[in-house]
Order: sequence, then C-alpha cells, then structure tokens
Amino acid sequence: MSIHPSAVIAPGARIPDSCTVGPFCTIGSEVVLGEGCNLISHVVLDGHTRIGARNTFYPFCSVGVAPQDLKYKGEPTETELGDDNTIRECVTVSRGTVGGGGITRLGSNNLLMAYAHVGHDSLIGSHCILANSATLAGHVTLEDYVTLGAFCPVHQHCVVGAHAFIGGGTIVTQDVLPFSLTSARRENKAFGINKIGLQRRGFSSERLQTLQRAFRVLLASKMNTSQAMEKLRGLEGEDVALLVRFLERSERGVIK
Repeated sequence: MSIHPSAVIAPGARIPDSCTVGPFCTIGSEVVLGEGCNLISHVVLDGHTRIGARNTFYPFCSVGVAPQDLKYKGEPTETELGDDNTIRECVTVSRGTVGGGGITRLGSNNLLMAYAHVGHDSLIGSHCILANSATLAGHVTLEDYVTLGAFCPVHQHCVVGAHAFIGGGTIVTQDVLPFSLTSARRENKAFGINKIGLQRRGFSSERLQTLQRAFRVLLASKMNTSQAMEKLRGLEGEDVALLVRFLERSERGVIK
C-alpha cells in the first residue's frame, strides 16, 4: 500500500494494498475502497461510502460528503461507486438522504469532469460523461451512456434517458428522451437522435433508421404525445419499445 505521510485515514477505513493515497487526502472511518484505486492528492472520501475497483480521484474532489439539504440531520445514508470511474478536480458527490432513498449511486466507467456536482439521492448509470460544471440537483437519474454538456443544471427528479446527448448550457427541467440530441440553441428542444454517439456505440444503420422514424413521429408530426405513443407501438424494435416505456413512466413530461 502506498499512503503519503500527510494523508489522514480514520480507524476503520478499509483500503486494499493495491491502492495509492496521495498527499493530504482524508478518508473517513466508514469508507470502503476497492482494489487499485488512486487518490492523487487532497481528496476527501467520507460517510458510508463503498467504492469499487480502479477508480481515480483527482485533487480537491469530495465524495460521500453530507448532502446540501437543510432537512438532513446526520442520518447514516450512503454513497456507492462502481468500477473504473474518473472523478476530476473539485467534483462533489453528496450522499443520500432518508427522504430520497438513502443512497447516491454511480455505476462504472463514468467520467465526471472538473467542478461537476452530483446531488443527494441521484442515480447515475454506467459510461456517462458529465462535462465541466454540469450539476445534478437531488433525486436525478441518468441512465447509461448519457453525455451531459458543460454548465448544464438538471432539475430535481428529472430522468435523462439512455444514450442521450445534452448540449452545453442547457437547463433541464423535464425528462430527456433516450437516444436524443437535446440542446438550448434558442429554447430547449430535442433535435432528433444522437446519431454520432449511437454510431460510435455500434448501432447498425437499420437501428438508426428505425429510431429516426420513431423520432419523426414523436417530434415532427402534429400528434400529441399520447397519439404519438400509440403510433410508436406499431413500430418494431427494442429501441422503440424502450422509448415508449420511457414515455409511459415519465412524471415530469419530456423535452420535445
């Protein structure tokens, strides 16, 4: 184990020998680290926090800290990270609250760029990117392969669907359609499918064509959302079925 002499590690913290803890890091007594994690310097890990393998934490990030919620009174809530995440400089990840499910969770292979914030009780899937200063208020859900542009705030209880790309500076106050390219050029709109991102992930031309037909029904027709959903149910493909299920369970409405 490589632990710098200036690091402060509370009794009870569990740190495998394969981890590296750099200068001036602080690790709380209830933190559990997986194999091969690297804390570069000035990292704060606190609370009931479970972290998987091979995560890298850059200077001045804080993970598992108390939520920015005036109702929080020190209850033993949790934070959980999967494997192979990169947490860049000055990122903050708050632990959960009793009223919001009690846990903030990140999956695996995520990149949180400098100054990103993950609020209490937020749930992030895997392979997501939060660009610089992207901000998740409490209770936000990001499904897998979401890219959130720089300076994007996401309102409480919003859900961002899988494979969505949100342009920088977009204020998200409603759910974001899976597979969509959503941006605020003049006003918040979904501009179709995230074609480049989907191609990079191996989507075939047939899958892309099916999704484009589905998005034309949803975004370019004169149908309301309920009518469009009925039309979508007639299209084949698991991607379209996922899109319909997302619409069915949306509680805040979707950005169209």
